[in-house]
Amino acid sequence: MTWPLAPELVRPRVLRQEWLDLSFIHWAVEPARVAQYFPAGTRPDTFEGRTYVGLVPFRMVMFRSFLETNVRLYSVDATGRRGVVFLSLDTNWLPLVVGSRSTLGIPYRWARMQHHTAGGRHTYSSTLRWPHIDASSTIETQVGEQLELGPLEHFLTARWGLHLSRAGRTWYMPNEHPPWVLHRAELHRLEDRGLLASVGLGELSSRPPDHMAFSAGVPARFGLPRGPVLR
Repeated sequence: MTWPLAPELVRPRVLRQEWLDLSFIHWAVEPARVAQYFPAGTRPDTFEGRTYVGLVPFRMVMFRSFLETNVRLYSVDATGRRGVVFLSLDTNWLPLVVGSRSTLGIPYRWARMQHHTAGGRHTYSSTLRWPHIDASSTIETQVGEQLELGPLEHFLTARWGLHLSRAGRTWYMPNEHPPWVLHRAELHRLEDRGLLASVGLGELSSRPPDHMAFSAGVPARFGLPRGPVLR
Protein backbone atom coordinates (compact mmCIF):
# COMPACT_ATOMS: atom_id res chain seq x y z
CA MET A 1 0.00 0.00 0.00
CA THR A 2 1.19 3.51 -0.81
CA TRP A 3 2.26 5.40 2.32
CA PRO A 4 0.64 8.86 2.50
CA LEU A 5 3.84 10.64 3.60
CA ALA A 6 6.56 11.29 1.05
CA PRO A 7 10.00 9.75 1.56
CA GLU A 8 12.77 12.30 1.96
CA LEU A 9 13.73 13.73 -1.41
CA VAL A 10 17.43 13.29 -2.09
CA ARG A 11 19.27 16.41 -3.22
CA PRO A 12 19.64 18.05 -5.62
CA ARG A 13 16.05 19.21 -5.90
CA VAL A 14 15.74 20.42 -9.43
CA LEU A 15 12.17 21.67 -9.82
CA ARG A 16 9.47 23.38 -7.77
CA GLN A 17 5.81 23.56 -8.72
CA GLU A 18 2.44 24.39 -7.21
CA TRP A 19 -0.54 22.24 -8.17
CA LEU A 20 -3.83 24.09 -7.64
CA ASP A 21 -7.59 23.54 -8.08
CA LEU A 22 -7.28 19.88 -9.00
CA SER A 23 -10.22 17.69 -9.90
CA PHE A 24 -9.35 13.97 -9.69
CA ILE A 25 -11.56 11.83 -11.93
CA HIS A 26 -10.84 8.09 -11.90
CA TRP A 27 -12.09 4.96 -13.62
CA ALA A 28 -11.24 1.47 -12.39
CA VAL A 29 -10.07 -0.90 -15.14
CA GLU A 30 -8.62 -4.36 -15.44
CA PRO A 31 -4.80 -4.21 -15.41
CA ALA A 32 -4.61 -6.08 -18.73
CA ARG A 33 -6.57 -3.27 -20.42
CA VAL A 34 -3.75 -0.76 -19.92
CA ALA A 35 -0.64 -2.96 -19.50
CA GLN A 36 0.57 -2.09 -23.00
CA TYR A 37 1.06 1.55 -22.03
CA PHE A 38 3.63 0.95 -19.29
CA PRO A 39 7.34 1.50 -19.91
CA ALA A 40 9.76 -1.42 -19.70
CA GLY A 41 10.44 -2.54 -16.15
CA THR A 42 7.11 -1.30 -14.78
CA ARG A 43 3.62 -2.76 -14.53
CA PRO A 44 0.15 -1.54 -13.50
CA ASP A 45 -0.10 -0.94 -9.77
CA THR A 46 -3.35 -2.35 -8.39
CA PHE A 47 -5.81 -1.75 -5.59
CA GLU A 48 -8.04 -4.70 -4.75
CA GLY A 49 -7.20 -6.31 -8.08
CA ARG A 50 -7.88 -3.33 -10.32
CA THR A 51 -5.86 -0.39 -11.53
CA TYR A 52 -7.07 3.10 -12.35
CA VAL A 53 -7.06 5.64 -15.16
CA GLY A 54 -6.96 9.24 -13.94
CA LEU A 55 -8.19 12.36 -15.72
CA VAL A 56 -6.88 15.38 -13.81
CA PRO A 57 -7.48 19.01 -14.85
CA PHE A 58 -5.83 21.70 -12.72
CA ARG A 59 -3.80 24.90 -12.51
CA MET A 60 -0.04 24.87 -12.12
CA VAL A 61 2.46 27.53 -11.07
CA MET A 62 6.05 27.09 -12.24
CA PHE A 63 7.72 30.38 -13.16
CA ARG A 64 4.20 31.49 -14.19
CA SER A 65 0.60 30.27 -13.88
CA PHE A 66 -0.86 28.00 -16.55
CA LEU A 67 -3.34 25.16 -17.00
CA GLU A 68 -2.92 21.43 -17.47
CA THR A 69 -5.11 18.40 -18.05
CA ASN A 70 -3.43 15.02 -17.85
CA VAL A 71 -4.44 11.42 -18.39
CA ARG A 72 -2.43 9.13 -16.15
CA LEU A 73 -1.91 5.55 -15.02
CA TYR A 74 -0.46 4.09 -11.82
CA SER A 75 2.79 2.16 -11.94
CA VAL A 76 5.14 0.08 -9.82
CA ASP A 77 8.61 -1.20 -10.72
CA ALA A 78 10.65 -4.20 -9.61
CA THR A 79 12.12 -2.30 -6.64
CA GLY A 80 8.63 -1.48 -5.34
CA ARG A 81 8.72 2.22 -6.25
CA ARG A 82 5.19 3.37 -6.99
CA GLY A 83 4.59 6.20 -9.43
CA VAL A 84 2.60 7.65 -12.27
CA VAL A 85 2.80 7.03 -16.01
CA PHE A 86 1.46 9.91 -18.08
CA LEU A 87 -0.33 9.09 -21.33
CA SER A 88 -0.86 12.78 -22.13
CA LEU A 89 -0.35 16.17 -20.51
CA ASP A 90 -2.11 19.04 -22.28
CA THR A 91 -1.16 22.61 -21.38
CA ASN A 92 -1.59 26.13 -22.70
CA TRP A 93 2.07 27.05 -22.06
CA LEU A 94 4.04 26.16 -25.18
CA PRO A 95 7.58 26.50 -23.69
CA LEU A 96 6.73 23.74 -21.20
CA VAL A 97 5.63 21.49 -24.05
CA VAL A 98 8.85 22.04 -25.98
CA GLY A 99 11.16 21.79 -22.97
CA SER A 100 9.57 18.72 -21.37
CA ARG A 101 9.35 16.73 -24.58
CA SER A 102 12.91 17.49 -25.64
CA THR A 103 14.67 16.96 -22.29
CA LEU A 104 12.65 14.25 -20.55
CA GLY A 105 10.40 12.80 -23.22
CA ILE A 106 7.27 13.66 -21.22
CA PRO A 107 4.26 13.61 -23.59
CA TYR A 108 3.12 17.21 -23.24
CA ARG A 109 0.80 18.65 -25.92
CA TRP A 110 -0.16 22.24 -26.65
CA ALA A 111 -3.79 23.26 -26.16
CA ARG A 112 -6.11 26.25 -25.75
CA MET A 113 -7.43 26.04 -22.20
CA GLN A 114 -9.64 27.89 -19.74
CA HIS A 115 -10.58 27.46 -16.09
CA HIS A 116 -13.48 29.17 -14.34
CA THR A 117 -14.73 28.82 -10.78
CA ALA A 118 -17.88 30.07 -9.06
CA GLY A 119 -19.56 28.91 -5.88
CA GLY A 120 -17.45 25.79 -5.54
CA ARG A 121 -18.01 24.76 -9.16
CA HIS A 122 -14.96 24.40 -11.40
CA THR A 123 -15.15 24.34 -15.19
CA TYR A 124 -12.13 23.32 -17.25
CA SER A 125 -12.11 23.49 -21.04
CA SER A 126 -9.41 22.39 -23.47
CA THR A 127 -8.96 22.25 -27.24
CA LEU A 128 -5.86 20.51 -28.48
CA ARG A 129 -3.53 22.40 -30.83
CA TRP A 130 -1.50 19.39 -31.88
CA PRO A 131 -0.76 17.87 -35.31
CA HIS A 132 -3.09 15.13 -36.53
CA ILE A 133 -5.15 14.91 -33.29
CA ASP A 134 -8.62 16.41 -33.01
CA ALA A 135 -9.53 16.48 -29.32
CA SER A 136 -11.28 18.79 -26.90
CA SER A 137 -13.07 18.52 -23.57
CA THR A 138 -15.23 20.36 -21.08
CA ILE A 139 -15.18 19.20 -17.47
CA GLU A 140 -17.38 20.65 -14.72
CA THR A 141 -17.08 19.56 -11.10
CA GLN A 142 -18.79 20.65 -7.88
CA VAL A 143 -16.76 20.64 -4.67
CA GLY A 144 -18.31 19.24 -1.50
CA GLU A 145 -17.32 18.58 2.08
CA GLN A 146 -13.87 17.48 3.17
CA LEU A 147 -13.18 13.82 2.50
CA GLU A 148 -11.67 11.48 5.06
CA LEU A 149 -8.81 9.81 3.24
CA GLY A 150 -8.82 6.04 3.09
CA PRO A 151 -6.59 3.44 1.43
CA LEU A 152 -7.96 4.14 -2.06
CA GLU A 153 -7.40 7.90 -1.79
CA HIS A 154 -3.82 7.29 -0.67
CA PHE A 155 -3.31 4.85 -3.55
CA LEU A 156 -4.52 7.39 -6.10
CA THR A 157 -2.81 10.52 -4.81
CA ALA A 158 0.24 9.60 -2.69
CA ARG A 159 2.49 8.80 -5.65
CA TRP A 160 6.07 9.82 -5.03
CA GLY A 161 7.47 9.84 -8.55
CA LEU A 162 6.85 9.25 -12.21
CA HIS A 163 8.13 6.55 -14.52
CA LEU A 164 9.19 7.88 -17.89
CA SER A 165 10.86 6.57 -21.03
CA ARG A 166 13.91 8.33 -22.39
CA ALA A 167 16.59 7.17 -24.85
CA GLY A 168 15.17 3.65 -24.88
CA ARG A 169 15.29 3.29 -21.09
CA THR A 170 12.88 3.76 -18.20
CA TRP A 171 13.66 6.27 -15.46
CA TYR A 172 12.08 7.20 -12.15
CA MET A 173 11.78 10.90 -11.27
CA PRO A 174 10.98 11.33 -7.55
CA ASN A 175 8.88 14.08 -6.01
CA GLU A 176 7.59 15.16 -2.63
CA HIS A 177 4.70 17.28 -1.39
CA PRO A 178 2.60 17.65 1.77
CA PRO A 179 -0.29 15.23 2.32
CA TRP A 180 -3.35 16.05 0.26
CA VAL A 181 -6.44 17.64 1.75
CA LEU A 182 -9.23 16.22 -0.41
CA HIS A 183 -12.90 17.12 -0.75
CA ARG A 184 -15.75 15.16 -2.20
CA ALA A 185 -16.61 16.17 -5.74
CA GLU A 186 -19.46 15.57 -8.15
CA LEU A 187 -19.08 15.43 -11.90
CA HIS A 188 -21.70 17.76 -13.38
CA ARG A 189 -20.43 17.59 -16.94
CA LEU A 190 -17.88 15.63 -18.93
CA GLU A 191 -17.93 16.42 -22.62
CA ASP A 192 -15.11 14.34 -24.02
CA ARG A 193 -14.65 15.07 -27.70
CA GLY A 194 -11.68 12.82 -28.40
CA LEU A 195 -9.44 13.44 -25.39
CA LEU A 196 -9.56 9.94 -23.92
CA ALA A 197 -9.74 8.42 -27.40
CA SER A 198 -6.49 10.20 -28.29
CA VAL A 199 -4.68 7.96 -25.78
CA GLY A 200 -6.60 4.80 -26.69
CA LEU A 201 -9.17 4.86 -23.85
CA GLY A 202 -12.18 6.46 -25.47
CA GLU A 203 -14.67 3.97 -24.02
CA LEU A 204 -14.19 5.36 -20.50
CA SER A 205 -16.12 8.55 -21.22
CA SER A 206 -19.27 6.48 -21.86
CA ARG A 207 -19.55 5.47 -18.18
CA PRO A 208 -19.49 7.37 -14.90
CA PRO A 209 -16.17 7.56 -13.04
CA ASP A 210 -15.61 5.22 -10.11
CA HIS A 211 -14.00 7.81 -7.85
CA MET A 212 -13.85 11.60 -7.69
CA ALA A 213 -12.17 14.13 -5.42
CA PHE A 214 -11.01 17.75 -5.41
CA SER A 215 -8.06 19.50 -3.80
CA ALA A 216 -7.20 23.18 -3.48
CA GLY A 217 -3.61 22.09 -4.05
CA VAL A 218 -0.12 21.44 -2.73
CA PRO A 219 3.42 22.66 -3.41
CA ALA A 220 5.70 20.02 -4.91
CA ARG A 221 9.40 19.47 -5.48
CA PHE A 222 11.18 17.08 -7.84
CA GLY A 223 14.57 15.40 -7.72
CA LEU A 224 16.78 14.21 -10.55
CA PRO A 225 15.62 11.19 -12.54
CA ARG A 226 17.00 7.91 -11.20
CA GLY A 227 17.66 4.76 -13.13
CA PRO A 228 17.53 3.23 -15.50
CA VAL A 229 14.80 0.94 -14.19
CA LEU A 230 15.76 -2.71 -14.63
CA ARG A 231 13.55 -4.85 -16.80
